[in-house]
Amino acid sequence: MGNIFTKSLVIDFSIQWLMFLIAAYLRTEKFYDLTGSPTFIILALRSLLTASRFFPRQVIQTCLVSTWAVRLGLFLFVRVMQAGKDSRFNKVRGNPKLFFIYWTIQGLWVFATLLPTLILNAKQDDRPIGYRDYVGWGLWLAGVLIESIADFQKYNFRQDPSNKDKWISTGLWSIVRFPNYLGEILLWTGLYLSASSTFKGVWEHTAVISPIFVALLLTQLSGIPILERQNLKRWKDNAEFMRYFKNTYRLIPYIY
Repeated sequence: MGNIFTKSLVIDFSIQWLMFLIAAYLRTEKFYDLTGSPTFIILALRSLLTASRFFPRQVIQTCLVSTWAVRLGLFLFVRVMQAGKDSRFNKVRGNPKLFFIYWTIQGLWVFATLLPTLILNAKQDDRPIGYRDYVGWGLWLAGVLIESIADFQKYNFRQDPSNKDKWISTGLWSIVRFPNYLGEILLWTGLYLSASSTFKGVWEHTAVISPIFVALLLTQLSGIPILERQNLKRWKDNAEFMRYFKNTYRLIPYIY
């Protein structure tokens, strides 16, 4: 099992750092997300196909990871190509040291998030599919639907010229301010839950770091904090936005 993790780490960071060199030379972030998503697919498929045998749960898990990666990667790539840039990188693309940190964080994100799948696919024994798997796959489906609908609603909102310089506060965005991130956290929690039905011992259960890392990354580091700073800087003097900001839950309805 250790050999699979070592090779996955090497492949993961080799991809990120190679693409960083190209991106830094061109001073562009346009293929940042398009690199992260295929890395998920490469590592998940490799961990499955290099095993001497694999089972239905492993195939389902790998397919779910790949489905999510294809959808999100293509969506983010189309978005950044249409916009011409990603505002998250406004102070980064011209700073190679900081840009390198972003690509390295992406490598950590891929590996930490994919850890339950890597552990699951490395197993050569199986357990019958049970309620934990169905609950986990249900959470994955709910998460993907929430994320996809939220992305679609925001994309359509931005396509309307009359909404230029406005914020979206309709659809799922009227319930929480970051429904796409809620979906992301839910789907990785579901994949951990399903994979954990085969885990044994403390080491394998440390894969719970996957949904925890995703949640911390989105709520404390690169997701919500950056976007909220940008939004407040842009619309802090707009009374309507401030009402939306103060009266709409951040991520989880009725909780947070």
